Amino acid sequence: MKQILILLALLSLGSLLYFTFNTNQEKALKELPFLGNKGHTIKDFSFTNQDGNTVTLANVKGKILVVEYFFTTCQSICPIMNTQMMRVDSATKGMQNFTILSHTVDPETDTQAAMKAYSARHNPSSNWLFLTGDKAELYSIARESYLLDAAENATKNIGEDFIHTPDFILIDQNGRLRGAYNGTKLDEVDKLIADVKILVESIN
Repeated sequence: MKQILILLALLSLGSLLYFTFNTNQEKALKELPFLGNKGHTIKDFSFTNQDGNTVTLANVKGKILVVEYFFTTCQSICPIMNTQMMRVDSATKGMQNFTILSHTVDPETDTQAAMKAYSARHNPSSNWLFLTGDKAELYSIARESYLLDAAENATKNIGEDFIHTPDFILIDQNGRLRGAYNGTKLDEVDKLIADVKILVESIN
């Protein structure tokens, strides 16, 4: 009888912990904001990754995304950002429903070969893609989809246009923006990692 009572107690404790965990997960998920106008989602794109493969929205559809913009010759915030992004990559390694998209702001310099060499220095997992492509499209997506820069900052001459932001953007499986985090700040990247796990858990 004593063994039965212990077993029942353990089952009850397990149920309580499971319920508490799920309740906390649901609460945390609801607390994540939605950025942009109501119903805002990212639009289709087509870029080239460090391995020379074409990456489109269809390739990452249904996945949790973290997005950033940088350039390989940057000597200011970019090295800090991608050191922090290495932490994100390490914390999410093996997650099938997650991808990091690191876009260049300087595709003329950051060719596929340059991005390949740069990515190798960061030992990325298969979840971390470094993207280059047409500058006008890269900048359009940054402003219109990821809301990383105000549209009014665009210049008429795309050759003179330049985006330089420390922000990492979190996107859910439905293409909705769920957070912006300063990629140069340790505590904000910690929060990003925690929020990524919340979203990934919600679709597993």
